[in-house]
Amino acid sequence: MIPRLLPLLCLRLCAGQGSRGTDEPLPKPTLRAWPSWVAPPRSSVRLRCQTPTKDVDFVLKKGNVVLDFSRSPASKEGLAEFHLTDLRSSHAGDYTCECYRPGAPDIRSPPSEVILLLVTGGLPKPSLQAHQRGVVTAGDDVTLQCQRPDNIFGPMRFALLKAGAAEPIRLRTPAGKEADFSLQTVTVGDAGNYSCVYFQTGTPFWASQPSDRLEIRVRVPPGAISRDYTTGNLIRLGLAALVVVIMGALLLEAWCSQKESPRG
Repeated sequence: MIPRLLPLLCLRLCAGQGSRGTDEPLPKPTLRAWPSWVAPPRSSVRLRCQTPTKDVDFVLKKGNVVLDFSRSPASKEGLAEFHLTDLRSSHAGDYTCECYRPGAPDIRSPPSEVILLLVTGGLPKPSLQAHQRGVVTAGDDVTLQCQRPDNIFGPMRFALLKAGAAEPIRLRTPAGKEADFSLQTVTVGDAGNYSCVYFQTGTPFWASQPSDRLEIRVRVPPGAISRDYTTGNLIRLGLAALVVVIMGALLLEAWCSQKESPRG
């Protein structure tokens, strides 16, 4: 009797799991901009909406306005790409995406986190300077100051950009016309070309031209390199000693077992 019931129970469980898979709420997707959400005019940006759930459709919104749908084969992998081309200042604003599964009624996910797309060039260029000039030493703190022109008024937000990074390194909303960005305990990974922009905190989200690039070079003291090598060597020696001890214990156990076996 029990063997006959097992296949029926398995089918029941599988059917229940399938219905829950289609009826359960969809998770919140993530939205990313590539190559960056701070873009120059006439350029292009890809907005990638992704979710761990497969076989769903996607919708892209700017504010509360639906801009585009995606029912492409790529959505079977839980991914949709929306292309914005020939960017102008009118493209700037808050973007979100949602995923949904059509039905009666539709099953929709919560909206993704907001991405603020900025199109630069609507406001005059700021200046960017470092409090520490020249090459900085690894482990030091570096402060970069972005300053907007005197003839620009109203609440503004500042963003520190690094060449090659998809998102701003830092964001600040100062009360005055300048913002300080602190890079603490810098490493070689912090070296590179930096720039900054400032932008309106509300519609129409005008953004300035990027500042001139400022190169940050990081020097690693020779002593720090030798200390790193010394630490690495000590770790390797410790691991080697541990392996030797374990092998010795195994050999000793094998020798003892061989010595006792003739008595048995």
